Amino acid sequence: MSKARTNPLNSFAAHAALIAYTIIALFPVVVILINSFKTRKAIFREPLALPSPESFSLIGYQTVMKQGDFFLYFQNSFVVTVASLFFILLFGAMAAFALSEYRFPGNTLMGLYLALGIMIPIRIGTVAILELMVQTGLVNTLMALILVYTAQGLPLAVFILSEFMRQVSDDLKNAGRIDGMSEYAIFFKLVLPLVRPAMATVAVFNMIPIWNDLWFPLILAPGESTKTLTLGSQVFIGQFVTDWNAVLSALSLAILPVLVLYVIFSRQLIRGITSGAVK
Repeated sequence: MSKARTNPLNSFAAHAALIAYTIIALFPVVVILINSFKTRKAIFREPLALPSPESFSLIGYQTVMKQGDFFLYFQNSFVVTVASLFFILLFGAMAAFALSEYRFPGNTLMGLYLALGIMIPIRIGTVAILELMVQTGLVNTLMALILVYTAQGLPLAVFILSEFMRQVSDDLKNAGRIDGMSEYAIFFKLVLPLVRPAMATVAVFNMIPIWNDLWFPLILAPGESTKTLTLGSQVFIGQFVTDWNAVLSALSLAILPVLVLYVIFSRQLIRGITSGAVK
């Protein structure tokens, strides 16, 4: 009876905490979106108010389209993000399959070595990475960013995917081998379709840091033709004068693709997060 009485309270507390966290997480996004449609005076006078007929303005979006090469920046961010996620998922899944399926000397040590990449920030090696890119002639190229983001995302991808691949039935894989399937066919046709929720989880966890990153684009690809959307938004931030209408409009446009992709993959993301808790 005691347990039955406490369950509703625990459920209410959990839902209250989740709702509070959701409000805190969405509050900055909502503030950015509503202020991107207001005049400069209205932004500072009533930052939390919705746009009114008097304060409504599209001057920020007009400035972004005229002054900044927004479509080029968006294209660069899109190419870097998609290419990085492709290599992270491909190489991460292959490494996770090898670690979870085969037993060889150093298997556990290799897994621990890859796990260190989760704990050690890649920004610590910025100087060495920059020197390497200069020597290879990859500075001011999108390939430099793709390589860095791929290396940054692989440890987490291997860690998550290897745990899910260990849950794939050995009988299914052995049946494929008996039918004459190669290891590559077993990997691509049998294993990958079963770990799609986990791959969606890895994709979302890596997509947001890559899309929002300012550090490596500023250091490795600051050229006008290779600027990403986050770096391109800095054009409107000056030392003495900042065009807040344009900044908020650029940030709003940068947020939309992430929100759309999250909505598309949200079901797979939730399945990936929750399925690991059920044996």
